[in-house]
Amino acid sequence: MKTMKIAMIGVGAISGIYLQNITKTFKEIELIGVCDLIRERAEKAQADYNVPKIYNDMTEAFADPEVDIILNLTRPYQHYDVTRGALLAGKNVYSEKPLGASIDEGIELVRIAKEKGLLIAGAPDTFMGAGIQTCRKLIDDGYIGDIVGASAFMTCHGHESWHPDPDFYYQYGGGPMMDMGPYYITAMVNLMGGVEGVVGMVKKSFAHRLITSQPHYGEDIEVNVPTYVAGTMRFESGAVGTIFTTFDVWQSNTPRIEIYGTRGTLTVPDPNTFGGPVQLFRPEDGHMRELPICFPYADNSRALGLCDMAKSLADGRPCRCDYNQTFHVLEIMQSFTISNDTGKYIPMTSKYHRGAPMNPDCGRGILD
Repeated sequence: MKTMKIAMIGVGAISGIYLQNITKTFKEIELIGVCDLIRERAEKAQADYNVPKIYNDMTEAFADPEVDIILNLTRPYQHYDVTRGALLAGKNVYSEKPLGASIDEGIELVRIAKEKGLLIAGAPDTFMGAGIQTCRKLIDDGYIGDIVGASAFMTCHGHESWHPDPDFYYQYGGGPMMDMGPYYITAMVNLMGGVEGVVGMVKKSFAHRLITSQPHYGEDIEVNVPTYVAGTMRFESGAVGTIFTTFDVWQSNTPRIEIYGTRGTLTVPDPNTFGGPVQLFRPEDGHMRELPICFPYADNSRALGLCDMAKSLADGRPCRCDYNQTFHVLEIMQSFTISNDTGKYIPMTSKYHRGAPMNPDCGRGILD
């Protein structure tokens, strides 16, 4: 069994679960180094998880001949520069979502990867978890018939009341669609197939936000991205899906994702998680019933996609979360704003092909 060696760039809030799962759960990847602009974070990760190396900067990590994959855990607006630098240095890259902060950034990263024969893959990998994989099997096995439509809702009042450093959520690369949309749209295309085109309406409801969390309590955030995004997607199958993401709503009782078929309705679990519940309505039942989860990885399994990427590189098989997926999702998200600004229906330039479903029979921490 070949173990692929990983260098982590960025040791911020999301890194904890990656550190835990890479070192404790997934047996086919090995973390050999970490790098962060705040060196104390890298030193703590090294001490807590027995990481062999601390890199002085990302360039040093890119130049390490031992490294097979760069794990990009920087902030969204930094994803492009870090991924581009790694690719130009000859490294494969797994990036947190989104692939880039604009369609042009995504196009350039894909171009470099293709030119150099490298692989870019990325989050979210929650679609590979137990809940959404169970939903995929139910759909593929015909439990709700042919899909006619879907709806998705991500509603909250922003991150300034709880996040320790919320400013970047309201700057280039941020906003509710770019922050949370990847979870929802990735789940939807895995369940329903690729998107043909979109229309959207967006707005910025509040020009400023007041931080009420520590350590920046009382500071003002200037909002520079849409915080209320409503979009409609026409899938290649002919199904029509709607998505609504916002940082402007105090409370809502809307579901996360529902898939509507000719024979029933499927309620999909929160796509920001890996588990359930999964609920199915069939007219013969007359009510929603919760179904058992029939795949592994119901707990927080971030780095599952990274492990899948490593396995694809080692075995030469397709990667379930490569740029075929991450760029398609990026194009969909950005096109809602383009549609709003132009008043037009925006056809997708990218074509999406669903990856293979997960194998429920593999041992934990080892992928097929």
